[in-house]
Amino acid sequence: MPDGVPAQYPIEVAWEGGMRWRGGPAGGPTLLMDGTKEQAPSPVDALVASIAACSAIDVVDYLEKRRTPATTARVSVRFSRAPEPPRRLTDLHLTFHVATDSPREHVERAVKLSFDKYCSVANSLAPDIRTSWDIELSPPMGGE
Repeated sequence: MPDGVPAQYPIEVAWEGGMRWRGGPAGGPTLLMDGTKEQAPSPVDALVASIAACSAIDVVDYLEKRRTPATTARVSVRFSRAPEPPRRLTDLHLTFHVATDSPREHVERAVKLSFDKYCSVANSLAPDIRTSWDIELSPPMGGE
């Protein structure tokens, strides 16, 4: 396996009390995570949201390059965790809700490419996590 390319910046997290932590690139934008889910998503919820956002970025970018851009996009994720610690993710099912003129096969290709090649978050997960997805298309919203 080839050596990785070092990131150009460290990630730091700082305790804000209770089970709350704020983190991000040193000196850059941050996000709050809360182990109690009272003031922010938990770290696991943030990971699941990161998978959805990473793959959605790829899909929207792919459709833009095909000149059939999405006018709206949303991803909902159902997931399962192991019942015992470390309660790791075991299953993910993503539903991509996309408004576009793009044919279904192009949106399907975009999602497949994201998970097979481009989404670094999804491709950083343990390989035994079962991942599935489906697509709900609608016509584009409004005009530009």
